[in-house]
Amino acid sequence: MPAPALTVSVEGKSRERSTAAVNLDAKEAVDIAQGLDENVFLFVPNLIGYTRIILAAVALKYMPSSPWYCTLLYGVSCLLDAVDGHAARLLNQTSRFGAVLDMITDRCTTSGLLCYLASVYPSYALVFQALIALDFSSHYVHMYSTLLTGSKSHKTIESDVSRILNFYYNNPKTLFLFCAGNELCFFALYLMKWDTTPLGLSIPPPLGFVASKVAPGLAQWVAGLTFAQILVMVTFPICFGKNVINIVQGWKASKILVGVDLAERMEMMKRKQEEKR
Repeated sequence: MPAPALTVSVEGKSRERSTAAVNLDAKEAVDIAQGLDENVFLFVPNLIGYTRIILAAVALKYMPSSPWYCTLLYGVSCLLDAVDGHAARLLNQTSRFGAVLDMITDRCTTSGLLCYLASVYPSYALVFQALIALDFSSHYVHMYSTLLTGSKSHKTIESDVSRILNFYYNNPKTLFLFCAGNELCFFALYLMKWDTTPLGLSIPPPLGFVASKVAPGLAQWVAGLTFAQILVMVTFPICFGKNVINIVQGWKASKILVGVDLAERMEMMKRKQEEKR
């Protein structure tokens, strides 16, 4: 039986998307998975995903006590995030389970780090909690809306739906820049707890003279900066942009869900009118 399709017409435009590649109910899907004719759980990209989870979990354990072990384990876990997608395409082992596993691992890893930051910087605990809520909610509603409208991947966003999300998801370099910069900013905040050694930087002579007149304490402030503090300042704009994208993502996905709701209500009203006739 072919998969049901959702057709929506808006302002003269008509789109038809299959809501599923294969029409299965939950019991049939479980039976097929238990048959394990091809063990998706053991696909190489998914094995990489399990490795990321283990590394992240151990990194979180060492986070309060050993920054070096934590940095190494957390860094490798994040770097593997850039490998699993390439492995999936190279080995022809892309899967819906792998896509969800990758997203869950990203969300949980970042949330674990933000929870720790909330304890280290209690004055900003509400900010970190809000970032966790935004990250989870925007990705959940985005994933749900893309599945509902029949997209093969949550990264398949057309420009007429959102130019921002299309540029973000369909340009690998942009996606890597924002994800890596966002993670680096949060991790740099973690390193600030441990890195207390000033780099002793100085302002170049021409600017230094001007700075001494305009802002006398600027040179001393620059000299007292640590590596972690500089990393936070460099990556903060990227982190800010990433969370703006999360807001856009959640808002656009919400509009899609509302559009589907209205289309279904219109169809239901149409059927009721036809039944009355």
